[in-house]
Amino acid sequence: MLSLNGKAALVTGGSRGIGRAICAHFGLLGARVAVNYVRDETAAREAVAEVERGGGEAFAARADVSRPDEARRLVEQTVARFGTLDILIVSHGIWKPAAIEAMTADQWNETIQVNLGGAYAVCHHAAQVMIPRRSGAIVTIASTAGQRGEAGYSHYAASKGALLAFTKSLAAELAPHGIRVNAVSPGWVLTDMTRHVFDDPQLREQAVRPIALGRPGTPDEIAGPVAFLASDLASFIYGEVLCVNGGAVMND
Repeated sequence: MLSLNGKAALVTGGSRGIGRAICAHFGLLGARVAVNYVRDETAAREAVAEVERGGGEAFAARADVSRPDEARRLVEQTVARFGTLDILIVSHGIWKPAAIEAMTADQWNETIQVNLGGAYAVCHHAAQVMIPRRSGAIVTIASTAGQRGEAGYSHYAASKGALLAFTKSLAAELAPHGIRVNAVSPGWVLTDMTRHVFDDPQLREQAVRPIALGRPGTPDEIAGPVAFLASDLASFIYGEVLCVNGGAVMND
């Protein structure tokens, strides 16, 4: 039976989209959840309330994990509140268009620092908690863009491709310490970040054309696989990239 009963979890980017759905699923499975956010405190508190309605325990924790000191404080705050850290979900990220001929160095650096630098920072500090305990699960949220590229978003695709390599490296490095590291790689998911694509008939048709299922996913459809990888049911899974994309990208 899938259960996270009593587990202490930290979800970066937990106030919206996929991160919020993950928090809600974790609450239903009995977890205690630190809901990380950067700007929207109201959304974070709503996510906390959703976890609590599901039977879990939660609190909102503001931190910009692309800043290493804030990532450290976030992990420390989670441990102070729950006494430990069992699960880390790396779900934060930005997705901003920029054609390569017009992309500025600042645009490139922002995406890499948030999406990849933030993943490094929070994993770095979480590992310091998990290694002495010889236990833990880390799940990163990657993207099909990191597997096949994405025109107009090369900086985003580069950050997600690197995140997949980072995930596999950590899986090999942390396995001897009893820490499992895996990735979920979503395709198109209907969230507030992508809604403009699906509100435009032409953009929607372009987006769903490669999807075998013929539609975008929902945040809940990503959260379920994440919960599985975070649970003890996935105890023999290390360094896996679980593609959850409706058949848009089918890897060997």
